[in-house]
Amino acid sequence: MRLLFVTSEIFPLIKTGGLADVSGALPAALATTGLDVQILLPAYRGILAQCDAPRLLGSLQAFHDIRCELYQTTLPGTDIPLLLIDYPALYDREGGPYHHPQHGEWQDNPLRFGLLSKVAAMLSVPNMLQPWLPDLVHCNDWQSGLTPYYLQQLASPAKSLFSIHNLAFQGNFHADWRHRLMLSEQDFQPAGYEFYGHLSFMKAGLYYADALATVSPTYAKEIQTEQFGFGFQGLLQHRTDDLTGILNGIDTQVWDPASDPYLPAHYTSSALANKKLVKQALQAELGLHQDATGPLLGVVSRLTHQKGLDMLADIAHELLASGCQLAVLGSGEPALEQQYLALMRQYPGQVVVTIGYNEPLSHRIMAGTDIFVMPSRFEPCGLNQMYGLRYGTIPLVANTGGLADSVHGGAVMADGTLPETMTGLVMPENNPSTLLVTLRQAVHIYANSGQWQQLQKQAMRQDVSWETSAKHYFELYQDLLDI
Repeated sequence: MRLLFVTSEIFPLIKTGGLADVSGALPAALATTGLDVQILLPAYRGILAQCDAPRLLGSLQAFHDIRCELYQTTLPGTDIPLLLIDYPALYDREGGPYHHPQHGEWQDNPLRFGLLSKVAAMLSVPNMLQPWLPDLVHCNDWQSGLTPYYLQQLASPAKSLFSIHNLAFQGNFHADWRHRLMLSEQDFQPAGYEFYGHLSFMKAGLYYADALATVSPTYAKEIQTEQFGFGFQGLLQHRTDDLTGILNGIDTQVWDPASDPYLPAHYTSSALANKKLVKQALQAELGLHQDATGPLLGVVSRLTHQKGLDMLADIAHELLASGCQLAVLGSGEPALEQQYLALMRQYPGQVVVTIGYNEPLSHRIMAGTDIFVMPSRFEPCGLNQMYGLRYGTIPLVANTGGLADSVHGGAVMADGTLPETMTGLVMPENNPSTLLVTLRQAVHIYANSGQWQQLQKQAMRQDVSWETSAKHYFELYQDLLDI
């Protein structure tokens, strides 16, 4: 079975969020099942230089005015073929894959990711670049949403699977882009790629793909409701038989407290003592007081309303007054960034906020904190709660999406122990007062070292690897190809 995996970001080359982690880990897990996998990615600035001996395969005339080159290399740290679309006018620029340095979206994003989608489809039909043709094309999020449409346009025999990582980001653009992207005028309608008068990459993926997947079973149900469907709930209800929810895994080699190169000491579930050393080193690194009696709370996230971090900021004063500490890493909405920076100024030595993204520091926060806070208003899957489980850093999460599927709550029993199934704290409702109550429950358990260590060990015993998830994808591919 030959699989082309199409993505707009991939760890370790380019990362803005969980999609990069999934794209870096899932193909590798699939390769162990015997799949013949290739990955397709835009050659953003500096990526060719990061790869081992990229080889020019040739060029493709994707659109009337765009002829791009295609390079083949391997994904660093693996032997999986990586195909890179080289078109400097669209990809060789400062900033992120979606936004320019001033945070606004690139105005030509429809063309940038229309090119990604078109090249993916062109590689699935006979071409002059390589004899390898995929049986199935796995597209991820709106950036590759036009791929299933182009597959149909080119009469490709390849099947398509479209994965929804976050339905809130839809790739909706002015209708005029359909001409530049060579989309048929007759398909600009509700039974096509049109969405409330716009060209929608997400709509194209949802409508034209042979099958749909999303990143947790609960989220698959949620997106068929008005609350979480973002206007697509009707279409998703119509395609409910084609929609599968598969919980993501994590790369347990990259995220391993027993060998993580970013940590000053290592530990396991059966030898937890060094976790305290990691915490002390993190406190020293960040300038936090080391004599605090309460737990150290961690946040590594986009600072946005979706992530519920405005609620955490609203109750922070009460938490901090009880002796907790807070370490935050992330960026996002300017007002929320400023709210957290103000907390740091008000509570020196108790709150530290690092604006931006820092992979090594994210590992140390994950290992060195006691409680990882994720009060998301919606969360398709989430990976940080799984990193928390892996590192014995107890996740406190909202009861939504993949958080609900991966973290199991509970309460102290009459004999002073915790349920054997408990792996974290789950908010029964999503509001600031419930977040505060749930955090206080976590602090209460933390104060009992025996209960806390039991909870840590139970969390660390959870299987959060990609192995199980990859098997589910493999079965989904087989069903799609009728194998």
